[in-house]
Amino acid sequence: AAEMMRTGARQYVVARPLYSEDSFNEKHNKVYRHRKTMLDHVRQYFSCDAKRAKNAALSLLPVIGWMKIYKVKEWLLSDVVSGISTGLVAVLQGLAYCLLASLPPWYGLFAAFFPVVIYFFLGTSRHISVGPFPVLCLMIGSVVTRLVPDEGPAANITGFEGLTRDEQRVLVASSITFLAGIMQLAMGLLQVGFVVMYLSDTLVSGFTTAAAIHILVSQLKFVLGLQVPGISGPLSLIYTLEIIFNQITSSNVCDVVISLIIMVVVFIVKELNDRFKSKLPVPIPIEVIMTVIACGVSYAFDFKTRYGIEVVGQIPKGYEPPVAPNLHIFQETAVEAFPMAIVGFAVAFSVAKVYSIKHDYTIDGNQELIAFGVSNIFGASFKAFAASTALSRSAVQESTGGKTQVAGLLSAIIVMIVTLAVGFLLEPLPKSVLGAVVIINLKGMLMQFGEIPYLWRRDKPDCVVWVVTCIAAILLGLDLGLGVGLGVELISVVLRVQFPRCSLLANIRGTDIYKDRKDYTSIYEPEGVKIFRMPSPIFFANMDFFRNKLVEALGFNPLRVLKKRNKALNRIKKLLKKGDLQWTATGFLNTTNGYVKEPEDDSGTEELEQPVDYRELPARIDWNARLPANIVVPPVDVHSLVLDFAAVSFLDITALKGLKTLLKELIRVEVEVYIVACDQYILEKLHSCCFFDDEVQPSMFFLTLHDAMLHILEKHPEATGKRSTDDKVKDRPFSLFFSTALHLLWIYTLFLFWK
Repeated sequence: AAEMMRTGARQYVVARPLYSEDSFNEKHNKVYRHRKTMLDHVRQYFSCDAKRAKNAALSLLPVIGWMKIYKVKEWLLSDVVSGISTGLVAVLQGLAYCLLASLPPWYGLFAAFFPVVIYFFLGTSRHISVGPFPVLCLMIGSVVTRLVPDEGPAANITGFEGLTRDEQRVLVASSITFLAGIMQLAMGLLQVGFVVMYLSDTLVSGFTTAAAIHILVSQLKFVLGLQVPGISGPLSLIYTLEIIFNQITSSNVCDVVISLIIMVVVFIVKELNDRFKSKLPVPIPIEVIMTVIACGVSYAFDFKTRYGIEVVGQIPKGYEPPVAPNLHIFQETAVEAFPMAIVGFAVAFSVAKVYSIKHDYTIDGNQELIAFGVSNIFGASFKAFAASTALSRSAVQESTGGKTQVAGLLSAIIVMIVTLAVGFLLEPLPKSVLGAVVIINLKGMLMQFGEIPYLWRRDKPDCVVWVVTCIAAILLGLDLGLGVGLGVELISVVLRVQFPRCSLLANIRGTDIYKDRKDYTSIYEPEGVKIFRMPSPIFFANMDFFRNKLVEALGFNPLRVLKKRNKALNRIKKLLKKGDLQWTATGFLNTTNGYVKEPEDDSGTEELEQPVDYRELPARIDWNARLPANIVVPPVDVHSLVLDFAAVSFLDITALKGLKTLLKELIRVEVEVYIVACDQYILEKLHSCCFFDDEVQPSMFFLTLHDAMLHILEKHPEATGKRSTDDKVKDRPFSLFFSTALHLLWIYTLFLFWK
């Protein structure tokens, strides 16, 4: 082949032979490649050598990899500053998010310490801040209040005997965290980190927005100073709002004022942080500052006794001894633990992915599952609850200059200092302050409502997924809502694949390019040729759709035409035998005068679907010409059909059988079928599945669409006579003038009649 690129012109000229798949394979030898079998993959997976053992150790302990390249002089100071800033925020968020889990606040300090230490050694992200995440805390809170409600007896669970209500709740939270950790660890070891790919950004956005609504409602009782029992299950949000509105006149004014002041100040300073982040060395830790001020004011004016404000209260010094999880709680909470495991990992992984792209390093999904699994198992043993990453806290760790997880370890040390030494200073802190801090940090998640108009304009199925997930999670609860959202998302994917946008293609005049005939005016369509494109895999669910769309595009049903032709042929043969018909040089001739009665058809359905048998006939019949003896057969004005398989990624067995049946029907009604741009692996599958026979042959496969079209035009030169769309466009002014004149004449007639 001779190929030339014209200098200075954006054009190319190619001269090569016309290729079918067979002729191309004859001229160009393929390299034989050994395909690995399932057994080969299993052997490779379980084989071991020194290099593989070293890689396994490095992958299980990523800390070794990045500590080897740690730049002490350049990174240590940044990590220290970042660690202190993140640690202060982690203390505050640990206390605040613990309220979402319906636990005593100081247990949030455990959740901000133990998982961070484990993640330091096992995690692959260098920038996320591990610890409490509000959505997870809320999911834990719904389970806790279900098994240990605020009012009434706790569930009948072995191991609850002799424990206070708070101790029972801590046992539930730690047990479900342990179970979620086991699930994450199992998924990591089984290398199924890809499951998070089923949670699209749209789904996560809708889910976290609904979670933000739940969090907002759950914190209203602290902000308003009301006693509202924790409610779980479907419509819990509606019932909670009903109780709050019924009690709203009993709100504690002091709590409301403190919360409003905190929210206004924090909101203003956060906006200033965002606006001047390029000029500020570190963001102003306004939540920490306001918490310290509120703590001091509350202590000085004795808010607890004077105004009846609910405060954090006594924070025990030190850590509690490890506790074994409760197996009875495992049985009660297994259904809720799985969505927690998935949500915790999905959120952390998506945040980690953003920072890994920004700072140019790789993260491993399976190793992240292992890291969070072990972190949760270890943390749950010391009465911590499920850990993920809070977006705001991770942003603090990254924006204050954190380079590695050393910053995370230092933040854990800050939390440890508070837990062991200075926790008593936080005892007078009003819970309304923590509620206000939680609510103001929801701004980012609540702003996601702005995505709805964008999604509606750009991708309506995605918009439906977002809205349905959000509404379902708000009304049914986060666990059921996630399941509904995932179901809707999978249905939307299936529908897109099952009902793709099929199209008829036409040649763009003067090129070897083929586009949808509806989209362009300067197109060329040869007479009797149809080019059909299906941009989707063909499989059991859309095979009937493919057939129906193709029949619609052709304008006739090949099986119906074939049956009609065979019926007509049987009738002609009988008339010839009887002598009612004779063959002449000009065609068939009726030898009887008048109407020829149609005989009863006694042929079976199977016989009518066989190829047309012209034996016992003096010549082949032109089915598009006028037939004798009042016989009518649907005309077929297509002689060649081209199927563009460029976008067909796979065919299953059902599709293979359906496609072969369809091709045979088309061939039997004398339509030549060509399949172009077929993937090599599909071709190999067709050969291995005995797809080809005397009727369906490999010669129908062509390398490109243009090759097939040139072959058709060479075989049917009369097809070049069809006029292009340009000619139709030229006729439009006359037809427009004619139709306008008719309309005016009609209006004038009506006017005369009315007069």
